[in-house]
Amino acid sequence: MVHWLATGAALVIALAALARARTLGRRLEALTRNYWDLRYQHGELRAHMRRLDPGAAPDDDSPPAPDGSFIPLSALKR
Repeated sequence: MVHWLATGAALVIALAALARARTLGRRLEALTRNYWDLRYQHGELRAHMRRLDPGAAPDDDSPPAPDGSFIPLSALKR
């Protein structure tokens, strides 16, 4: 009798874990979709701002080279 009770409890716990995993999977998918949508909108807004103010500083995210004495090779590849 104890074996059947333990088996039933394990089955209930497994079903609850499966339901939770599916819920978290859907939530992760929605968050990923929102991330890429926001990233796309950010790029669109950046391009729009660049069109409005073409004389603005470039939107390069890398920090400027200090005193112009050292320029990393990775900066030259861009």
